[in-house]
Amino acid sequence: MNDELLVKYLLEEASVVERDAVDHWIKAKPENKKYFNHFQLIWETSKQLVVPSTVNADEAWRRFQQRTAQASKKAAIVKQMNFGRSWMQAASIAVLLAGVAALTYFLSDRFSTPVTVASSVSPVRDTLPDGSFVTLNKNSSISYESKFKGEQREVQLKGEAFFTVTPDKKKPFVISVNDITVTVVGTSFNVKGLDGKTQVIVETGVVKVTKNHQIIELRPGEKIVADQADTTMRKEEVTDQLHNYYRTKEFVCVRTPLWKLVEVLNEAYDANIIIGNNKLRSLPLTTTFYNESLAKILSIIEQTFQISVERKNGQIILQ
Repeated sequence: MNDELLVKYLLEEASVVERDAVDHWIKAKPENKKYFNHFQLIWETSKQLVVPSTVNADEAWRRFQQRTAQASKKAAIVKQMNFGRSWMQAASIAVLLAGVAALTYFLSDRFSTPVTVASSVSPVRDTLPDGSFVTLNKNSSISYESKFKGEQREVQLKGEAFFTVTPDKKKPFVISVNDITVTVVGTSFNVKGLDGKTQVIVETGVVKVTKNHQIIELRPGEKIVADQADTTMRKEEVTDQLHNYYRTKEFVCVRTPLWKLVEVLNEAYDANIIIGNNKLRSLPLTTTFYNESLAKILSIIEQTFQISVERKNGQIILQ
């Protein structure tokens, strides 16, 4: 969306297609509606500020262009639209453009509104105000300010997400999840907070994890696992890449015990797989499933370990 089209919309000189585009844009996001409301307010105010005058409109417009160098490009575009405007229109547009410039500064530099991004049945990718990237797993959400203020880039996470953080040593990136704080400068890592349990896995860089008064630094290939019921955290080595399944659509197993793969499959497919024979729990599996159906994965497991897969009362039983 651009300001010139909004001007046409407010002048009621936009085509049907253009009006539909503006209407769709306004309804698409709350921040779009907020911007339009401010835009419209400035437009209405600009009309009230204009009084009938005998001043030459073209000459006034020329002087306005000269005095507003930053807005000259927009002004030229608007003038070329050939609205057949009156002096009232010309002056209103002039005040509007000046107001929009002030509005942009006002909204972007003076205020920072809360933003929440949530996923439902599939992962969602989002770009944060500092240029960092986040990929949310399904049934997860992230909240942050539309413009990071203060000395930290603060984010609240519910569920699971993978972050690729833009480096900024002067302004650390801080994630709050459950009762844990994750602090980084610039790195990539996975954070998962589910049912009171938190897991942080580092791919690149250094991550500082804080719980109560305990601080642990993680480096690539390391992770922490913590439980709200426990006051301490423990550092472990990352032995598989299963946590990446929602980003890569791959289940990478390298001598992965069956119980661990089953745990991830239940999460990924909203399934209820149960290992009916405890002797099967630690069976190691080395393979990669790429974008396969659950039925296909279970069939391969069945053939690999020569076991049976039984479906009963909403459960899938391996035995």
